[in-house]
Amino acid sequence: MAEAIASTGLPPRGHRSAWLLAVLAAALLFATVVATRPPLQASPELASTLESILLWHSLVPRAVTALLSGAALGLAGMLLQRVLRNPIADASTLGIASGAQLALTVATAYAPALMAFSGEGVAFAGAIAAVVLVLGLSWRHRLDPMTVILSGMVVSLICAAASAVVILARGEYVLSLFIWGAGSLNQQSWDAALALAPRLALSAILAALLLRPLALLGLDDDMARSLGLALHGARLAVLGLAVWLAASVTAQVGVIGFVGLAAPALAREFGARTPRRMLLAAPALGALLLSITDSAVQLLGSGFNDLAPTGAATALLGGPLLIWLMRRVPPALPPQVADPPFRGRARSLGSLAPLAVIIAAIAVLGLVLGMGPDGWELATGQLFQELLPFRGPRLAAAGCAGALLGAAGCLMQRLTANPLAGPEVLGVSAGGGVGLMLALTFLPASAFAMLAGIAGGSLVVLLVMLLFAARPGVGPQRLLLAGIAMGALCMALVSTALAQGDLRAYMLLVWLSGSTNRAGELEAWTGLIACVVLIAPVLFTVRWLDLLPLGEAASRSLGLPVEGSRLCLAAVAALMTAVASLLVGPLSLIGLIAPHLARLAGFARARGQLLASVLIGGGVMIVADWLARLVAFPYQMPVGLFAALIGGPYLIWQLNRGGGRNG
Repeated sequence: MAEAIASTGLPPRGHRSAWLLAVLAAALLFATVVATRPPLQASPELASTLESILLWHSLVPRAVTALLSGAALGLAGMLLQRVLRNPIADASTLGIASGAQLALTVATAYAPALMAFSGEGVAFAGAIAAVVLVLGLSWRHRLDPMTVILSGMVVSLICAAASAVVILARGEYVLSLFIWGAGSLNQQSWDAALALAPRLALSAILAALLLRPLALLGLDDDMARSLGLALHGARLAVLGLAVWLAASVTAQVGVIGFVGLAAPALAREFGARTPRRMLLAAPALGALLLSITDSAVQLLGSGFNDLAPTGAATALLGGPLLIWLMRRVPPALPPQVADPPFRGRARSLGSLAPLAVIIAAIAVLGLVLGMGPDGWELATGQLFQELLPFRGPRLAAAGCAGALLGAAGCLMQRLTANPLAGPEVLGVSAGGGVGLMLALTFLPASAFAMLAGIAGGSLVVLLVMLLFAARPGVGPQRLLLAGIAMGALCMALVSTALAQGDLRAYMLLVWLSGSTNRAGELEAWTGLIACVVLIAPVLFTVRWLDLLPLGEAASRSLGLPVEGSRLCLAAVAALMTAVASLLVGPLSLIGLIAPHLARLAGFARARGQLLASVLIGGGVMIVADWLARLVAFPYQMPVGLFAALIGGPYLIWQLNRGGGRNG
């Protein structure tokens, strides 16, 4: 295989040994998987028969499926990067895989007849909807790479939250859908391989026919048109082919993350530059990469159990790979991020009083108004006293979590001078999940151990982000990309633990959902005490928060101890995130939207923005908790995920607003 590839002129002579090593590694690892299979407890004749069945109907189809899936994803990634002129475009970063997964999850849970008719069609519809939304958000900025990735991040977060809501609403499918969503390549027949093979072959032929348009798409738009290229038609054709390939893989084996990002990047490192060479190298490297990863998770597992779903294992590559590829991201900010992050009409602190009154009224409404067996009802008197022990603690826990996330988001945006920073975007919430996983593994199960684990994981990720932000030449857009990378890495680790299906996975699932259904006095008092202990001292550091966005040099010249102040505020923000994540999960997006709303309301100075973020965050989360009780009555949705469904559309509006203002 390596010699055949080399004979095409694909890799330069110096890289042929690397190709040969990759092929040998894939073959050797698969041979090791076959040779180290656990012995079957049966008579010699029956054991021989069963081992033959296992080999030819499970292991070999799985290996072929891995090769085909990797090749398809590598080809899809190469096409996406070429048509968008974006070195970090991929089905994972553009929301394509998340859109396909959401469509398949909804169809599996509520319309299984659609899955029986065409699971691939369902996945393709979801993927098309996601990519259309992403490109629509980025079109006014001429598909600027960073704008595309930010849009893909927003769409992915919304789809992930919606998928989790659907999965949790259909409890009997919870763990099986999570394992499938993590990209499990376990096979019991040749069906997946037989489905993928003709699609990959047809796609390769179509891509070969599109070689000239692919070459011209790498030029400036005006030059491409002058050479006779129908630009929009060529883009739609290439995008449609790439999305179909990615959706086909998702429909067959679930979400396989970042192979489509890694394969073209490695192909370029191996010397492939022209579309013809990339067309050969990217699928080949994608196949080898996924094959090696799949064999590794089988070898590192116990018995017949994999260490983790292969898709989760490939996602572990995503974080380091994105950071490595950041040097290719243009230094200029997209327009909606380049706006001065802390501008607006200067409002006095007295302007917070009406906001506090409105939020108090919302809280009272949440306590007394709800749904009952006979429809809407207003709880008064004896009914109110009976419902208060249930509604009061969960409302207090949700409100306190929102306040803490709002404060944490304000601190992070001030620390990084980045209006799109937040616990969810910078990977801080996901880091808390890794800390929780480690705490559940190595510490006795207790609320204190869980809180300590989340706080430790959040703090480590936040410190990494701050150290990265302090490097010269790292602008806000690269910091955001690093946050996305760190979040992907942490969530891959959490997905690996979820796929184990044990008690630890169940506790992680409860944390991930962010449900306040069982919130009691302990959770309410935890949130209230955390608000007092963590938010009040920050009010004495508002001078730090006013100076830090000015930059390190200006802050030092004004007498600010930059390192000490950053470390102190980072620790407080991590603790805020930890308590809030313990109560409402990691996906709420409140830490991102509350400071935005505070700034739009005119609170530009640190003290005003911090207090407004606290009030707005608490208010939005109270509204989310109230609506989560009502929209699916008598069932109740997880408030953290429901808040993400509120925050996600807001982020989409913000991206469109920036485009309209600056485009």
